[in-house]
Amino acid sequence: MTTESLPRTPAELGLPELPIAARPADPAVHHVRAKLDREIRALLAHEPGTRSGADPEDLHQMRVALRRMRSVLKLSGKLVGDGAEPVRAELGWLGQSLGEVRDYDVLIGHLREVIAGFEVRDQAAGRRLVSKFVSERAAAKRRLTRALSSARYSTLLREVSLLTRAEPAPEVTGRHDLITGLAKPHRRLAKAVGALPADPPDDDLHALRIHGKKLRYAAELAQTSAKKKQAARIKKLLKATKDFQTVLGDHQDAVVAAERMRTVLESVDGPVGFVAGRIAERELSRRTEARAVWRKSWKAVDAAAKALHA
Repeated sequence: MTTESLPRTPAELGLPELPIAARPADPAVHHVRAKLDREIRALLAHEPGTRSGADPEDLHQMRVALRRMRSVLKLSGKLVGDGAEPVRAELGWLGQSLGEVRDYDVLIGHLREVIAGFEVRDQAAGRRLVSKFVSERAAAKRRLTRALSSARYSTLLREVSLLTRAEPAPEVTGRHDLITGLAKPHRRLAKAVGALPADPPDDDLHALRIHGKKLRYAAELAQTSAKKKQAARIKKLLKATKDFQTVLGDHQDAVVAAERMRTVLESVDGPVGFVAGRIAERELSRRTEARAVWRKSWKAVDAAAKALHA
């Protein structure tokens, strides 16, 4: 399928001219539909920039919209019918392609900042190091472009748009409360934190960040259905989860960057290897800094989540 035959606008997907609006008093299913409607529009809006690659932020925002849709369907997909889970799985397929390129964008951008602070004599070697990852990113970007030009992607867009109009199952319509539903992702996050040793493995902290992200996206959805007092508490939870994600995101970025430096050491010349070693040391220090503060940021999340149900 060529890109010209893909749906490129909300209208081509059968969405209304204006985004769906949801009021606090509306049933939960209406808030779910409205959230999916907003995010599919955001995904479409950032797709051209993702294809062109002119600004890495477009790809980042396209990926965020996709993750928000996946989170909504995980927590509340039953409200919009049995088709929610297959769509969520397909969003995961697209997310892998977007994530591969995004990881390179984060790494390349960070390396360029770090190398700019090195002595002039090391910067040429630093640029050669970065060019290796730029080449790898180009290959990942070609794979992403093929995914965005595929019939599979076109079908996925149409399936998401159908969920914005799906009728809820009668047995769940009246008993689904989005704010009460925040307890579930909070419990999962708390259980994951409680299971960690004093010095957790890097992968476990990365998994913890994903749990925190799910709680944040669930809170974003619940915020639209909240009354004034609840909305203020959810706002605090959103800030706490954002800070939590930032700390653990810095940790993960440092872990990935340090590991990337290790992998290149055997295949580069002396000057490039020297720069890679300097960067690896710097990233391991950044990892240590994040590990020193993440539990404090978790306590703020825990307190804000508990306050919602006090």
